[in-house]
Amino acid sequence: MTTFLILGGARSGKSSRAQSLAEAAAPRRVFVATAEALDEEMESRISRHQEDRGEGWRTIEAPLDLVSVIGDSSHSDEFVLIDCLTLWLSNLFHHDRDVETEVAALCEALRASPAQIALVSNEIGLGLVPETPLGRAFRDAQGRLNQKVAAVCDHVEFVAAGLPLKLKG
Repeated sequence: MTTFLILGGARSGKSSRAQSLAEAAAPRRVFVATAEALDEEMESRISRHQEDRGEGWRTIEAPLDLVSVIGDSSHSDEFVLIDCLTLWLSNLFHHDRDVETEVAALCEALRASPAQIALVSNEIGLGLVPETPLGRAFRDAQGRLNQKVAAVCDHVEFVAAGLPLKLKG
């Protein structure tokens, strides 16, 4: 098992970096999409990501249950790309899930999986302090999520302007 966490800001090149790792590593590639197309703009983003991936990917829609998807990926020759943890966390908030429990289960699933896995996540704590209590709670939860996942991943990179910076591994 090899796990990667790819962090960065919006439009930094995180997804492209994760896709290039997958394409170089394994013939069997699985894209786990956490986004939900709730409006036209998000539908457009999802379509653009699908086009960027091209052929050779199996897609699984998993806005909430990443643990089951990781558990079902039991092939060591499979590369699973989860894009992205920030949307997953947003979905957990929206559905009033216990974030700490879900994050702990995710980390345990990552430790147990024989598959190669890359997780994409936004680093949102570098900007302005959110104006609302909910925004601040989300920012803090995102920071804690990134720290916990980084602790269990073999490799962690920060991507800025399309350039990866190795943080771990």
